[in-house]
Amino acid sequence: MGSRESGKDAPRLVEPVAIGVVVGSHGVRGTLRVRAFGSGKHLRKGAKPVVGGARRGITVAKETPKGFLIDVEGVSSREGASSLKGEELLLDREELDAPEEGEFYVTDLLGLSAFDDAGGAVGTVSDTFETAAHEVLVVRDRDGRDLYVPFTLEHVPDLDLKSGRVVVRPPES
Repeated sequence: MGSRESGKDAPRLVEPVAIGVVVGSHGVRGTLRVRAFGSGKHLRKGAKPVVGGARRGITVAKETPKGFLIDVEGVSSREGASSLKGEELLLDREELDAPEEGEFYVTDLLGLSAFDDAGGAVGTVSDTFETAAHEVLVVRDRDGRDLYVPFTLEHVPDLDLKSGRVVVRPPES
């Protein structure tokens, strides 16, 4: 197993946002296979995310049908890349591009109050995860049960970040 830089001098992020996760290595020169969170537009040459406790500049970024292949400073071997498997790539919120009209970051959904079409409280968005088809909201109800709501117009017809509300239509069980 390769050595990973120690986190003793790890940069402090005020408001970290995960832009992707290392899912493995590619080749023998330290290329990372990365699954992007969202569009992946921040996985680009010149960006400097924190990966494995160290700020690492992206020197090469290439989108493929299965995700992104990126080279980062300080990782030059397959072992080094493999040691980062499971690590998130983090940027501070201020380093992100401003979302365009009608866009937002998935992390902005966490903590939103979820209501049904009639205005009844359903719960709170506690997590999200991505499937091959779409993002899924995890809505925790008052009894501590999790409802899984596909993040589609059919199941999430209204979203208002300013008021902290989302209307959800959980699929029938």
